[in-house]
Amino acid sequence: MSSIIIDEISAHDDRLECSVRSSTDLERFFTDEPFRTSYDVPIEDVPAGVLAIPVLAQVCPVAWANGADVYIDEVDATFARALEDVQASLCEMYDFLEGGTLYARSTIEPEPEPGDESGLLFTGGVDSTCSYVRHREESPTLISIRGWTITPDAADDEKWAALRERVSGFAADHGCETAFIESNMLSFLDHPMLLAHYKRYVDGGWYSSVGHGLGLLGLCAPMAYARGMTDLYVAATHWDGIDLEWGSRPDIDEHVRWTGTACHHDAYELTRQERLDVIADYVRSEDPTLQLQTCNNRMDGNCGECEKCYRTAVGLRLSGLEPPAHGYPFSDADYHDLRRSLERGDWVLGQDERHMWADIRERARETEPASSAERTFFEWLETVDLDELVSSSEPPLTHRLFWIGARNTPNSVYSTVYPAWRTAKAGLQFVRSDR
Repeated sequence: MSSIIIDEISAHDDRLECSVRSSTDLERFFTDEPFRTSYDVPIEDVPAGVLAIPVLAQVCPVAWANGADVYIDEVDATFARALEDVQASLCEMYDFLEGGTLYARSTIEPEPEPGDESGLLFTGGVDSTCSYVRHREESPTLISIRGWTITPDAADDEKWAALRERVSGFAADHGCETAFIESNMLSFLDHPMLLAHYKRYVDGGWYSSVGHGLGLLGLCAPMAYARGMTDLYVAATHWDGIDLEWGSRPDIDEHVRWTGTACHHDAYELTRQERLDVIADYVRSEDPTLQLQTCNNRMDGNCGECEKCYRTAVGLRLSGLEPPAHGYPFSDADYHDLRRSLERGDWVLGQDERHMWADIRERARETEPASSAERTFFEWLETVDLDELVSSSEPPLTHRLFWIGARNTPNSVYSTVYPAWRTAKAGLQFVRSDR
C-alpha cells in the first residue's frame, strides 16, 4: 500500500522541521531534505497538531495523486476535517487524483487565546493589492512567503531581500504589520518529478495547478495561531465564470481552516480588470503614488518587457491610470512590441493568460483609444484568435522531452541525472525571448 509517514515534528524558537518517509513507489517525489519552515514569531508554544499543518498541506496532494495514505502522530481536528473537504474538491476537479486517508494517533481541539487579527498573503501585485484595498480597514498583517516563486537557494537571496524591503515599505506606509515565512516546500518535494508525471493532466505546474492554495495557506498555520489571526485572506487569481483547473479556488481555499482561523478566497467576484478599477479608485482617492509589482523577471521593480508587465500596463491604462506612475515603463511604442511578442510566441501562455487577455479585450471595446498606436493594438486584439496564441506558445521541446523521460526513468537513474539536467536547464530558460 502506498504511504507517506510524517515523522517527529520539532519546533525551536521560530523554526519548524520534520522528516518524511514514503513507500518505495513514492520516493521519487521526495528529495533527501527534511521539511523546514521558519517564521518571524516564536512557535514553540503552538500545539503539535497545529505544527503538523504546514507539512500535511504539502504532502497530502501528492498522496491523493497516488492513492496513498498519510500517517502522523497528532493533528488539529478542524484541519483534519478541512483536508477531507479539500480532497473532495481536488478529486472532483482532476480525474487523475485518486484520494487517500489521513491516519492520526490523536486529534486535538486546542483553545487558542482570543484574537482579532487578520492576515493577507501579499506580493504587491494586482490581486493582493486589490484585496488589501478591500480589507484595509482591518489593517491586515501582510504575509509574504519564500519557497515558491522565490526559492530558498542562495541565488534568490537578492530577490527575497527586494520583496521584503518592498512589502515592509508598503506596510509602513499603510499602517500594517508584516509576517515573513521561509520554507523549502518545493525543494523537499521533488517538484520537477511531480511536473514530469502530472504535467500532461494540468495547464500549469504541479504547485500552481494542484498544490498552492492548500500549501501556502497551510504554511501560515503556526504563525496565525501564535498571533491570534482569526481570518486569513488569499487573493483570487481567476474570477467567477472561469472554471479553470487551478490550485487556488473558492472550492479549495474556503475549506481550509484550523482551530482559531478561517481562510477566505478574496475578490473572486471581480475580474482582473475590475480589480484594477478598485485599485484605480483607491489611487485617485487616497494613494496617488501607489506602486504595483507583477513582473515575472524581477522583484526590485518591473522590467516592462515580460508578458505580465505588458498586460498589467495595458490594464492600468484601461482603468484610467498612467503605467509609469505606478511602476511600469510603458509608452505607445510598446504596443507594437507587445503585439509582435504575442504573435511570435515569445512567452509560454496558458488558459489563465487567455482569459485575462479576453478580459482586457472586453474592456477595450468600451474604451476610446488615447492614441493611434493604442487604437491599432485594440483593433488587432479584437480580431486575434486568443486560443491560437496560447497553442502556439508551447514550452521548449527540451522541457517536454525531459518530462516524458522522467516519467519512465527508474528513481535511481533519475536521481543521478536530474542535477545535471537542472544545471543545463539554467541556460535554456530564456531561449524563447530575444528581448
